[in-house]
Amino acid sequence: MTVRLPSFFAVGIIALGLAAIGGWSPAVHAADPGIKQVVSANDVNTTADKLETILKSKGITVFARVDHAAGAKKVGKTLRPTVLLVFGNPKLGTPLMQQKQLIGLDLPLKALIYEAEDGKTYISYNDPAYLSKRHGVAEPEKVFSKMSGALKNFTAAAAKK
Repeated sequence: MTVRLPSFFAVGIIALGLAAIGGWSPAVHAADPGIKQVVSANDVNTTADKLETILKSKGITVFARVDHAAGAKKVGKTLRPTVLLVFGNPKLGTPLMQQKQLIGLDLPLKALIYEAEDGKTYISYNDPAYLSKRHGVAEPEKVFSKMSGALKNFTAAAAKK
């Protein structure tokens, strides 16, 4: 009898094997091609503060700031510094959701700022251009490319010393 494993299960086994031998670290490398990562020259809180300030200065609403490490501490667990910023612009997001409401799973946008196992601080976020493909919302294409370019610039600025 042959047992066929679902592809996600096989990928998980391969990822665990690579992590065990040091060939891959899920804490540092984005497994999904739609995730962008930037290395920051600052610690997590400084990076998050800078990104939040940049977003607000550009008129982007910061809906929430979640300190995952503080949440872990409340339940007696430890977690390296990890902050999630939830932000967006309803003027851009609402028309996209009017086309395909499921894109609301990924909107508003989020940035995860965290200290990885290697001690470096990373900013990770979903690339809006990838979200366009994921949800099948191609129009207006300029909105997605504009969002992608802006996030690239904002995260690069927040990552600078």
